[in-house]
Order: sequence, then C-alpha cells, then structure tokens
Amino acid sequence: MFLRIVADSFGRRPRHKLLTGAALTLGMGVVTAALTVSLDVGDRLAKEFRSLGANLVVTPQADSLPLEIAGVDYRPVNAGAYLPEVDLPKLKTIFWHNNIMAFTPVLEMRAEALPFAREDGKYQLGNWIADVPIVGTWAYHAVPLPDGGEFQTGIAKTNPWWQIDGRWFSDDAKECVVGEAFANRNHIKVGDSISFATGDVTKIPAPLKVTAILTSGGPEDEAIVVPLSRAQSLAGKPGEYRKLYVSALTKPEDAFAKRDPKSFTPAEYDRWFCTPYISSIAFQIQQQLPGTDVRVIRRVAEGEGQILTRVRILLWLVTGAALLAAALAVGASSAASVIERRTEIGLMKALGAGSGTVGFLLAAEQLLLAFGGGGVGYAIGIILARLLGEKIFGAAPEPSLIVFFVIIALAAGVSILGSALPLRRASQYEPAPILRGE
Repeated sequence: MFLRIVADSFGRRPRHKLLTGAALTLGMGVVTAALTVSLDVGDRLAKEFRSLGANLVVTPQADSLPLEIAGVDYRPVNAGAYLPEVDLPKLKTIFWHNNIMAFTPVLEMRAEALPFAREDGKYQLGNWIADVPIVGTWAYHAVPLPDGGEFQTGIAKTNPWWQIDGRWFSDDAKECVVGEAFANRNHIKVGDSISFATGDVTKIPAPLKVTAILTSGGPEDEAIVVPLSRAQSLAGKPGEYRKLYVSALTKPEDAFAKRDPKSFTPAEYDRWFCTPYISSIAFQIQQQLPGTDVRVIRRVAEGEGQILTRVRILLWLVTGAALLAAALAVGASSAASVIERRTEIGLMKALGAGSGTVGFLLAAEQLLLAFGGGGVGYAIGIILARLLGEKIFGAAPEPSLIVFFVIIALAAGVSILGSALPLRRASQYEPAPILRGE
C-alpha cells in the first residue's frame, strides 16, 4: 500500500516532481563537475607549475660566504665548498622519490674565452675575452639509480622556460650553448667554436662547438653554458658541483606545514613527514645528502600554493552555491506540493495515519527524487567535468566512484533539508478543519 500511494503521487502530480527532479539534476551536475575537477586540479596544476622551474636549491652547508650579483657567482674557482656528483642518485631514494620530477647540478665559474668564427668553411681566430661567466650543467642526462634503472633529467627539465635557437649540447660531446647577449656582443653564431682558459693554467685543449643560442631572460644570457664535465675539468673539480636545482611536486603549505618540525609531537611529525610539503621534501633531501643546505625558492613555491588555494576556494564556492540553489528549489516545490495535498493529508490522518507516517511518506517521495536526480546529475556533471578539464588543463579528469556516492548523499541531504519546513507543516495539520473545508 505504501508503494502504491507513492507511485500514485508521482502519477497524479508530475509537474512538481519534474521541477524538483530538474532542480536536483542541475544542482548535482554542477556539484559533480566542481568536485571532480577539484580532486584532479591539484595534480594537474602541480604538473603545470613545473614549467615555473625548480622550487628547491641545494648548496654546501660548509660553503663560504656567497658573493653573487644578479645571480652570478663571483667567488674564485677554488673558493667555497663543493658537493660530490656521485651522491645525486640518492635523491630518488627518499620517501617522496616519485615527487622528484627533475634535478640538475650546476658549477658556475669565470674563465677566458677564445671564439673561432666559421667563415666560408674556415675558422677565423678571434681575440681572448676575459672574465666570461661559465655555467656547467647537464642538458639531458641519464642518472643511474640504485635499483638498476635510469632517471632522465637535466636543465631542459628544471628550467623549461629557457629557449634555445638550435639544440642542446650532448653531455659527453665537445659542445656548448652561448647566451644571446654574449653572442650578439661578440658576433658568435651557431656553428662557431670557443676555447677556454683559466689564468693561463687550465685550458681545454680542443674548442667546444656552439650548438645553440640561449635566451633565458636572466644572467645566463651573458654566459656560456657547457657540459658539467667540461666545467669540472676547467675548474679542476672533477666529479663535483656547487649548486643543485630540484623540481618537486608538492602540496601547498598550510599553517601546520609552516610550524617548526622540532615542535611536533611524534604523531604530528609522522603526518608532516608523510605529506609532500615542500619543507618535508627539503628535509628528506638534506637527510640523503649530508653536509647540504636545502632552501626553498619561495617565489615559486608560494606562488604555486596561492594559485592552487584560490582555484580550490572558487570551486568550493561554486559547489556551495549549487547546493543552496538546489535546496531552495526543492523547498519551494515541496511547499507547493504540501499545500495542494492538504486534503489528502487530512484524510490520511482521519483514517488513523500518524504525523510520523505522513512525514515518512512525503520524505520517501523526496528521497526517490533525490536518487533519480542525483544519478542523472552525476552523469551530466561528468560530461561537464570532462569538457572543463580538456579546455583548461588539456586532459579530462577520470570519473570517481567516491564522487558518485557523495553526490547521492548530497542529493538526499539537500532534498530532506529543503523540504524540512513543508514536512513539518504537513505533520501539524489537523484533519477535522481540513475535512470541513476550513
């Protein structure tokens, strides 16, 4: 009998049911799209943010007082401490090793340069150029890992905004890349060669061929970028580097992450250590590379966190607005339905139905609408989420079964909350006045 009454209600009053179902469908569709994109937006944005470059820099802890101007290290070649290149595979053994997207060692120095211009198939010797910034690094390098695999990394991954006219050098070849400003001032072009010397003591016996002109928008435009092994040979520091740039996928830091780890309880420390905060990853790197100082490049890390937080706040605001609109629409439709069914409710009470039975009947109708509207809204929301994902991030987010159950629960909650006042009013009806037509 109960099911018959509910089915009869849907057949005799389709207009109100369609309006309620449509409101729930649209509301749950928007909520589904927002939740699906919100769950996926963290990873998507984090990967997009890697185009901003490295967010961690590793330097020797025992290094001397740095002397840098406009990002260029002006210390003598033999000044300061160095780090062993052989320890770099350890970066892929930390707890969050999968979040280490790229790393690149750098050895900066200053030397004399002698360009050889290629004209009509012949090289023409130029003049020695003093005090030239030299940047030794990896372009594309395969790092052997302790598990027997290889990790492809290099400056092309940690500094993806660097633009080159030509191609990057090979790490084991006699090649180099010249900064745009330096090349223009000294009339150097792709195909020319450059030889180097440091104080008439250390010289590269064979010149390096220029494979590209570099545009970085930074001090590297005035420098010459060479393979790390060549810079180590020129500086007399085989197997060593001075600075390491690391690009890592991280979670935006909140108030908890900004606390001093020394103040954590054991449970808080485990939570911090097992969360990919930039500070926890920096701590783990420092553990694996003894004698290092790992610093966060704040302008990159904080910018990522602020953008991601604002995007998520926007999505939550859209979700809240959609739920509120759906609740108001359900409430209005439910109130109109209760008023129209006033005589029916009075008759049921006169025949012995209690207020709880009447309320349960009306609530069951709303729940059926919630399940139907929530299911259809989820399907529409997935389509909308795929469209948003493809337009904004270039990749559609994957549907989640958890989101489906959350949407059904939200639809049920919105239906019950939206119709709470009309249901309460229906439970207070007295049958006698209604049957008398009052």
